[in-house]
Amino acid sequence: MTYAVIAVERAMKIQEVILRAMSGALTWPQAADILGMHPRSLRRWRARQQRVGYDGLLDRRRQRPSPRLAPFAEIERILHLYRERYAGFNVRHFHQLVRRDEHVTLSYTLVKTALQKAGLVAKRRARGRHRRRREPRPCFGELLHLDGSPHAWLARCPDQRQTLIAVLDDATQRLLYAQLWSAETTTTVMSALGDVFRTCGLPCALYTDRAGWAFLTPKAGGPIDRTHLTHVGRALAHLGIEHIGAYSPQARGRGERLNRTLQDRLVNELRLAGITTLEAANAYLRERFIPDHNARFSRPPADSTAAFVALGDVDLDQILCEEDERTVAPDNTVSFDTVRLQLAKQPGRPTCAGARVTVRRHLDGRFTVWRGPTRLGLYAASGVPVPARVEQAANGHFRVAGADRPPMRPRRIVRATAGRQRRLGPRLPVGPGF
Repeated sequence: MTYAVIAVERAMKIQEVILRAMSGALTWPQAADILGMHPRSLRRWRARQQRVGYDGLLDRRRQRPSPRLAPFAEIERILHLYRERYAGFNVRHFHQLVRRDEHVTLSYTLVKTALQKAGLVAKRRARGRHRRRREPRPCFGELLHLDGSPHAWLARCPDQRQTLIAVLDDATQRLLYAQLWSAETTTTVMSALGDVFRTCGLPCALYTDRAGWAFLTPKAGGPIDRTHLTHVGRALAHLGIEHIGAYSPQARGRGERLNRTLQDRLVNELRLAGITTLEAANAYLRERFIPDHNARFSRPPADSTAAFVALGDVDLDQILCEEDERTVAPDNTVSFDTVRLQLAKQPGRPTCAGARVTVRRHLDGRFTVWRGPTRLGLYAASGVPVPARVEQAANGHFRVAGADRPPMRPRRIVRATAGRQRRLGPRLPVGPGF
């Protein structure tokens, strides 16, 4: 049987209004008023839909339901779940969770169509202009993306905004690090890099935006000043890691898409888990979210050879830190960011005044003062000296803990033979007249 166009359009309108009433967006009297019929007639239409199903799944050639008909009760349950528990989730994320937790077996397309026709999910706008895709690097660890995303990540604390710092591998799309911090600073970025370096090794390159902690840009929108490095730039140069700066959000599209995915998925999962603190959110990220994200979105690299370089005996605590040169004042003090550090008297030196030293502020807030490879002092975050701790070196000698960098390697000690005696006392002059 052939149906007129107006009849098909009328049936589609009735179907859409019934779905909106089922989702709770409309009351049944309002739905009947929109369709211009009595509520009794609308109830009959609803009963007919429960028996027949969606208009598109009806076999109109034989006037009987399609064998692929979706159960009406299951559609109603899905709409109820989205409205009551999963409101705000995107369709893909919602479909993945209900398949895992609610044992839903319907396809993604059917769930999406039902949500859109019920008015619970809006249709996406058309995509923008065509852009050329950059091929990912072939090796795991060849290029890492690091970015911070300020957002209201804890939906149960809407007045608070946190910053998620994430590190993504370009070749595998694997999320190597993701933690919430109060702000995106030099300290938090170095903490993220230290975690990745200790876990995976040293990458070949790091791709970031041109934030203040990353680069010095003398003129807004101008080129990066490569001669004056930030603390992060100095640490990356010391480790031999290429630092690449992006000049537009489109240039670092993979990092921006990751932030969009995390803002869409992580916020809803933290809300669903009832998390209200940074500590609990970071634990959830480490134990649940990152493994699930990598299992779903990561992919094998084009080249199976990893580009990460083993860290070895490199002391990251002395590299991933804020470092600056200072001249010791006449009273044997140096200052760093308004904190005054008093140097103790050093063996073999009457005073340290006028000496050029290196002051480092570490990620835990403590300060150290160095002259070459020798540490002159260790201080708490308030500037109070920390008593020195003695340790035994690899060669068996005792020394101040952390006094030398790199650590001393074991060496063989050669002692003088008994036949050679050391001359004691000063040498007497010899020659004519003596």
